Amino acid sequence: MNFNFELILFYVVLVTGAIALFDILILAPKRKARALLLGESPAAVKMPIISEYARSFFPVLVLVFFIRSFLFEPFRIPTGSLEPTLLIGDFILTNKYALGIRLPVLHKKIYALGTPMRGDIIVFRWPPNPSIDFIKRVVGVPGDHISYINKVLTINGKEIPQSFIQEEINKNEEDNNWEIVQKQEDLFGVKHAIYQYPDKPQTDFRDVIVPPHMYFVMGDNRDDSADSRFWGFVPDENIVGKANRVWMSWDSFAHKIRWNRIGQQIN
Repeated sequence: MNFNFELILFYVVLVTGAIALFDILILAPKRKARALLLGESPAAVKMPIISEYARSFFPVLVLVFFIRSFLFEPFRIPTGSLEPTLLIGDFILTNKYALGIRLPVLHKKIYALGTPMRGDIIVFRWPPNPSIDFIKRVVGVPGDHISYINKVLTINGKEIPQSFIQEEINKNEEDNNWEIVQKQEDLFGVKHAIYQYPDKPQTDFRDVIVPPHMYFVMGDNRDDSADSRFWGFVPDENIVGKANRVWMSWDSFAHKIRWNRIGQQIN
């Protein structure tokens, strides 16, 4: 089951706000009048516990909702599809305003501040099931012609350079070891590492054209990523934000914090 935390938080803000407002406008004046009638100090009259909690937590909840909806939202990386850039167990902050200000819950863009560029890592609602958040790298923007042949990208007739870094052993989500090749890809000036599995064949495709208001995304772990090659384009309205920074990282295999990754900028 996928919990819509944003919607739950929205309802909690509404409920606590309504209780706090009802207490301020209706109950508090009655308490004050009753206290004066009895000759007591209004401050000595005990507030109902539900009103006390609502008035205490409402400002905090509003602040959290505002930050999460318009500024930064935390996400956890559950799979290795973006390795070696992002690791399983990384906790990241996503910049919500970099790619446009959107209404919370409704997700309607109300002000365009920027658009995804090739090389950006974005969080988005997965088109086949928008209740699930995905994170991938943008490799194609509207109008681009994209081919993927022999594990090499070609965009608008230009082959994207790859340079060998090293061979290594990688561990996937099932704790299985795989022999991989790490390369550096230069995506129009955005240099980043990618993984390729020599023993895993991939289906080639030629001249896929990215439609208007759509984006073609891929994982950096090229042979172990469910991305636009399999389920299609990402509509602009599904975009949540741009991945910004790693704020925490937990190695579930070694059961320890990856201290060296905390605070890393995501490129």
